[in-house]
Amino acid sequence: MKILLCPLSDGGYLYPAIAAGRELRRRGHHVSVLARSSAAPVVAEAGLPCAAAEDFGGRRAFSATWWGKTGAAQYRAILRAARAAQADLLVTSVLCNGALLAAEVLDVPVVVVGLSVHLWDYRSGGNGEPHLGRTRESRTRDSRALHAATREEVGLAGRASRWEDDPLLGDALLLRGDPALEHPGAELPERVRYVGPLPWEPAPGQGELDAVGDHLERKGTGKPVVYVHLGRFFGGRTLWPRLNEAFTGGPFQAVVEQGRSTDPAPAPEADILLVRKPWMGPLVDAADLVLANGTSAPVLSALLRGRPLALSPNGSEQPLLTGACVRAGVAVRDPKTPSVDLSALLESVSRDAGLRTRARALGDRLAAVDGAARAADLIERVAVASATPKENHEYAISRPR
Repeated sequence: MKILLCPLSDGGYLYPAIAAGRELRRRGHHVSVLARSSAAPVVAEAGLPCAAAEDFGGRRAFSATWWGKTGAAQYRAILRAARAAQADLLVTSVLCNGALLAAEVLDVPVVVVGLSVHLWDYRSGGNGEPHLGRTRESRTRDSRALHAATREEVGLAGRASRWEDDPLLGDALLLRGDPALEHPGAELPERVRYVGPLPWEPAPGQGELDAVGDHLERKGTGKPVVYVHLGRFFGGRTLWPRLNEAFTGGPFQAVVEQGRSTDPAPAPEADILLVRKPWMGPLVDAADLVLANGTSAPVLSALLRGRPLALSPNGSEQPLLTGACVRAGVAVRDPKTPSVDLSALLESVSRDAGLRTRARALGDRLAAVDGAARAADLIERVAVASATPKENHEYAISRPR
């Protein structure tokens, strides 16, 4: 089977797709990747062939920053690349409306690699779920409206979708979390399945690790490390003033991954090492706890290593995942009020034995899942179901006709 991976090229979306793709290649399938040219070295390290999205007219179309504005360009780039690769199946990520529409036109199945929690409406249940940010209903409504607008922009308006019941899920949507992160009593849509974290990231060079270790030993005076991973602020307040205050003369030192945040501003006197790395595992290993905005990649990396979390959410899925982690007892939410001292909050997280125990237990559960194998199984089943007349197969995931 020829499989084209076409997720967003940002690490939090690309790396899980690569994990599944590597397992599919091990099983004998031909797997290639469509990604921004800047991601080509990472894809090459994973041992997969990479086609540059720019060569197919997809500049910016695979960037999480531009995802809502480039669906049509993404559609056209995937259409061209999939035809060139003679793809039998697409693997994409959430937010990729272009991939869903290209799969319809090509009449091939498409599997969506999701986040650690389900973003949209449950099939049933979930009543009384508190909302730190937007409701599921508003997120689902707006996501479907954007999908419909993209259909119209690429000339597919009026054409029946294969997935009239829910066009955002593709033939299957793979969640990377655990049932404990969904609201109690909630039932996921039929085509949504848990596969576990799908952990993969490029390996750091030894020189990079040594440089980080030397800095922490030289500048941190033995202070425990907080790994800080900054996501997009979505117009919210930057954490930098509070980070500088918390890590100047306080009990911790910090390694801060700039991530997709802009305008980093570490104070010269603060115990802060600012980095921009395509990997985070070794930095989490060196940390006592993790402070993040609440995106899937740092949350899953922390849990897999048994690290408790302090989460300071802004927009997108950040409030939803933060609420899920607080409900599961593995994180504390930063209320972001002037009366709450960030350094004191981090100390309380570090000293909370129950929080750490629950983080380890959930992390052990996540680590016990062979996510790549489970994802590959589901992708293969989708492919078989697509090729088999509906009345003749008994697969749990069937492709709607």
